Amino acid sequence: MKAPAENLWHNSQFRAYLGSTALTGTAVAMQQLLFSWLLVGILVLPADQVGIVQAMVSLPGILLMLWGGASADSSDPRDLLIRIYATAWMFPMALLAANEFGWMNIWTVSCFGLAMSTAISYSSPAQQAILNRVAGQQVQRGVTAATIMQFVVQIFGLLVAGQMEIVGVSEVLIVQSASLIIGVFAIRRITPLVLPPARKEPTVKVILAGLKAAYNNRTILHTLIITFTSGVFNAGAFMTALPFIVKRTYAGDALGLATIMIVFYAGATISNIIQFKVMPLARPGYWFLLMQLTRSVILALVWLQPDWWLLMAALFFWGLNMGVTTNLSRAVVQEAAEPAYLARLLSVYNLGMMGSIPVGALIIGFIIEAFGTMNAVVPAIFVSLFLCAYGFLYTGLGRYRSPGFQSD
Repeated sequence: MKAPAENLWHNSQFRAYLGSTALTGTAVAMQQLLFSWLLVGILVLPADQVGIVQAMVSLPGILLMLWGGASADSSDPRDLLIRIYATAWMFPMALLAANEFGWMNIWTVSCFGLAMSTAISYSSPAQQAILNRVAGQQVQRGVTAATIMQFVVQIFGLLVAGQMEIVGVSEVLIVQSASLIIGVFAIRRITPLVLPPARKEPTVKVILAGLKAAYNNRTILHTLIITFTSGVFNAGAFMTALPFIVKRTYAGDALGLATIMIVFYAGATISNIIQFKVMPLARPGYWFLLMQLTRSVILALVWLQPDWWLLMAALFFWGLNMGVTTNLSRAVVQEAAEPAYLARLLSVYNLGMMGSIPVGALIIGFIIEAFGTMNAVVPAIFVSLFLCAYGFLYTGLGRYRSPGFQSD
């Protein structure tokens, strides 16, 4: 039986949270295309070198993610976000200065990517932990609404970043920096959390306790394993292979890459709007696993190198699929997590998602140069089939029931 629900939109704290997510999320969305196209389209680096740069830039920030989760569990995550974003707006301005003085090269672009990756990784657990506080008992719907907002601003950010070869890189960087500055003021609208005095424990001990909690919770553990494995080949193909598919196979430019990514995130947005309407779901794990199977069919279509319009259709359905898997995996973790370990468990979840990207970048970059651009999606086809079978046969995710439902 479904638990009674209150109207999320009447919650002023939830609205403030969505506003701050929209502003800072715009800057994060711009970063995805901006950094990739600076390497692929502006500096024109080969795929294996792009993979190495993406991996090296992502790794330090990802390692800091566990520290960010520990910090968010032992302090007010709102204050942590304010400090991070009040610093991060300076990174686009530094690259703007480098561009104006003619210093745009692999070193300045890599430093920019490293700084932004670190800020994004460190802030993610805190931003997601606040959601449980402002959403109350409606975690699934809160996660879905936040994910919808994330994908909407993803589209907007891609639209802006896609103009870099038309209006200029510096102008795009100004918009990115401004989004972070305004985002700080939006976060300040969220009520501070008054924490009781607590004995300060060593950060390493706090992190290890979070890792132990993730291992002991089998629902979360299997969700993390599937999310990471899928991310290596799916997110890796999307982040590393897609720019090369657009540039080499379809002779596209930054706007072409932005267009096809917007189609992808439009699909993700629509799938989350549908989920918001039907949530809460009694068995989110079942649908999470089923989407692994359908993804293999979509990726097979991409591999066939279809006409541009059919490629966009495939990317739209890939986005629909990703919108479900990303949202449900995060919802399962946030529902199943013990409150005392929430931010740390979310940091481990984000570590799995974002940690898969540099691993995938290295693997996919090598596959592109060794076996051809379109063959970069082949491993994801078979991995998706394997994960579906593994999830249903060897884990309890298919039988997991949301706490919002009672057993018959």
